[in-house]
Amino acid sequence: MKSLEQALRHKVGLGTAPLGNMFRDVPEEEAQETIQSAWDQGIRYFDTAPFYGAGLAEQRLGNVLSKYDRDDYFIGTKVGRYVTNEKEEKEGLFADARGNKVITDYSEDATLKSIEQSLERLKTDHLDMVFVHDVSRDFHGDEWITKFDEARNGAFRVLSRLLEEGVINSWGLGVNTTEPIELVMELEEAQPDVCLSATQYTLLQHERALQRMMPTAAEKDVGIIVGSPYNSGVLLGGDHFNYAKAGSDILTHVNQLEDIADRHNVHLKAAALQFSTSHPASKAVIPGSTRPDRIVEDVEMINADIPDAFWRELVDKGFVSPQAPLPTKAY
Repeated sequence: MKSLEQALRHKVGLGTAPLGNMFRDVPEEEAQETIQSAWDQGIRYFDTAPFYGAGLAEQRLGNVLSKYDRDDYFIGTKVGRYVTNEKEEKEGLFADARGNKVITDYSEDATLKSIEQSLERLKTDHLDMVFVHDVSRDFHGDEWITKFDEARNGAFRVLSRLLEEGVINSWGLGVNTTEPIELVMELEEAQPDVCLSATQYTLLQHERALQRMMPTAAEKDVGIIVGSPYNSGVLLGGDHFNYAKAGSDILTHVNQLEDIADRHNVHLKAAALQFSTSHPASKAVIPGSTRPDRIVEDVEMINADIPDAFWRELVDKGFVSPQAPLPTKAY
């Protein structure tokens, strides 16, 4: 496909971090059925990364999508990490990942190596969209600016060149914080046209994004893909918030949202998906799942009717910023 817009029927794509065995060991059959379910529901935009299971998510995606015409779907993957044949003990988010060691490197050579590996795992000859992955404080602490400069002199230049050559359609950052996206949009020598912001523009968390990231993106015509719209699942009853165990304050917040939603007969999944796609800068939302039936539900929920009174109550009680564009004519 030539553009993301052509790939989107409902502004919903499929995020594949869970298919890289994030949080649990996902059986191969279940993973394949989930991807197939997304396809059967008309989803044609798929987001992945080498980091997701040390290449596992890309492999699983390639195994299913390679049987379809490549012009009929849109793939976004990431650079900043490449996979080696060396084995390592896994822990953290991807404790159940493939045993291959993953190297973090934002240099030019590493970027090209990462792209080459992704093409092989995805069983394709081109990538539509490429994000520089996790060049942010949550992964690199105070060293994140050093990593950003490494990417600026390495990955950014490679991706800008590939964009000019027509090898890729779009590039940008894929991060879990707003500051790197704010920073990259101000650069003169690199001009990303799309960025993936995970966890930051959601029903549960959006104040910081509304201050600078979303208005600047709208002004500069940089599209924002919203990842992790349920903040790692806590919004839908899970126990993780932004990839870590949720604290009692977050769980209380979610319970309050659930009470309001119940009074208005609204499903929080519908509210989350529609909120994240209502800002003018937002181009798509990419919830992740490992359950085929959840994909069917995502498509239903993005189109569900939500009464204006629900949004009014969220704003009046301070759960949603009055500056946030809403999927309603009430504001």
